Formats: sequence, C-alpha cells, structure tokens
Amino acid sequence: MKRAVSISIGSSKRNKSTQINLLGVPVQIERIGTDGDMEKAAELFRELDGKVDAFGVGGTDLGFCIDGKFHLLNSVQSLVRYVKKTPVVDGNGLKVWLESTAAEVLSRKLNGAKNPSKVLLASAVDRWGLAESFTNAGYDCIYGDLMFAFGLPLPVRSIHTLRRLVSILIPIASNLPFEWLYPTGDTQDKRTPKWKEYFDWADVLAGDCHYINRYMPDSISGKIVVTNTTTENDREAFQKAGAYALMTTTPILDGRSFGTNMMEAALVAVTEWDKPIVYTQGSDYMLNLEKIIQSINIEPDLQILNP
Repeated sequence: MKRAVSISIGSSKRNKSTQINLLGVPVQIERIGTDGDMEKAAELFRELDGKVDAFGVGGTDLGFCIDGKFHLLNSVQSLVRYVKKTPVVDGNGLKVWLESTAAEVLSRKLNGAKNPSKVLLASAVDRWGLAESFTNAGYDCIYGDLMFAFGLPLPVRSIHTLRRLVSILIPIASNLPFEWLYPTGDTQDKRTPKWKEYFDWADVLAGDCHYINRYMPDSISGKIVVTNTTTENDREAFQKAGAYALMTTTPILDGRSFGTNMMEAALVAVTEWDKPIVYTQGSDYMLNLEKIIQSINIEPDLQILNP
C-alpha cells in the first residue's frame, strides 16, 4: 500500500486519515495539522522523509501558478528544507487542472435550477484557475485579494487589473510572514464577519474555505459556495447560514473533501512519479498530471444544502 501525507500548518482539529483506491492502487492518505507551528511542520517533514511515498504541503502554498508561470512564496520555503527523498507537492497542479473547469461543471450540475452570474472570489492569486474559470464563463467578478489577504477595502473587478497588480502583490506576499496573510492554527476557527456588501452582492462565493468561513455574514441565504478542504462541520456551517449549495473542487472521500495538496500527493504516490515537480505550463509533470486526471475522471462535487 502507498502512503501519502499532508503536513499542514493549519488546525489539528481538521486531521483525518483514510484509505482510498486510485488507479487500482490502495493508498493511505493522512492529514496532520500543526496549529500554525511552522517549525513543528518542518520537523515532521524531516521525520517522515523517505518513509512515505509523497508529501503534500497544507495550509499554505509553496508558490502561485499564474498564467502558466510558477512564482515561489519565499516565506514558506523553510517548511520543506529538510526534505531530500520524498516528492513534495502543494496542490497547485490539481488547482490548475480541476479548478479551471469549476464554472462549467457548476452550470452542468445545477442544470438550470439556478443561473448564477456574479461571483466573489476570496482570493484569485492562489487559485488562478478558479478565477479564470468564472471569468471565461462570463461572470461578473469581484477578486477579493486586496480585501481578504491585505485587509484593504479595494475590490478588484477586472482580471486585467488583477494581472497588473500581480507584479506588485507577489513580491510583497512572498516575503511577508505567512500568518499575516492567511489564518493558521486556531485562528482558522475565528469568525470576524466583514465585507458584507460584497457577500450580499454575489451569487457564488468562491475560493479558500477559511477565508469564506472567517469573513462571511451570518446569512448567506441562497448562495452557492465553491471551495475545497471542507469538513462535515464546514458543510453544516454553510447549511446553517442558508447556502443553497456547496461545490468542492475535489471529491468527497470518507465524509470530507481533502485539500488539493493531499489529493495531488496521493496521485504522485500511486504513479510513483520520480521526476522533478515543476508547476510551469507545459512541463512533463503538468502534462502527465493532466492525463491522469482525465483518465480517472475527477471533477468537482456539488451538494445541495438547502433545496
């Protein structure tokens, strides 16, 4: 049996281990959270290096895939400084291939029950495929990167404007302490509702689950949430808040949707990929990952919460 482990700087309350079958191969997948302790995470990577078949980096990204290029996030590279043997992924490959189909899959699965046209993307820089998916589908979009990551009351309404901002945002985000930009550890459980007018405006709330949970108002009646890495508690919270539906960009396994990093690590484990993990467009790794995804027909999963 193969073993893939996601070591996350997120909350340990979200830990989970289960066995799945991919491409006819059994694989044990396990998520281990370190409650925001980056040094503890680094030590776990060192302890398990060479003892498992693939690592996922959870609770953060090693970098951002934007328009086919990979931009390193310098502030988190120390997490994997001890890894010498086991391949490491952060989910960017699955984000590119799975989330780029999100708007199309949502429309197909809704089958006319709803016709959403406005989306609030909590952050686009770290989920560029998701942003492009809704943009290309003709949605009115608000890209919330400056609001959710930097706390600035500046909604971005054009992906062309966001592209121009990327050259400014990436160097800043790359070198800031990661916890300044994103909730880690116990802070992931704290709710501080904000940006209500933009939540109310949108038909679809898309992007990172922690950002949406943290800032959404008490009522999101009739909204569709498109996110990932959800637990049963997350689904119950969205349902209680009145969300019409929840679409996770990875499938539900054993009662939850695992992060893209976990699922990508599982695929690396069962395929025994032993070449460099390169997230740039057209790399051997990205082309091979696309073929694998197509062969096993992975796609986002839609659940109706409040019919």
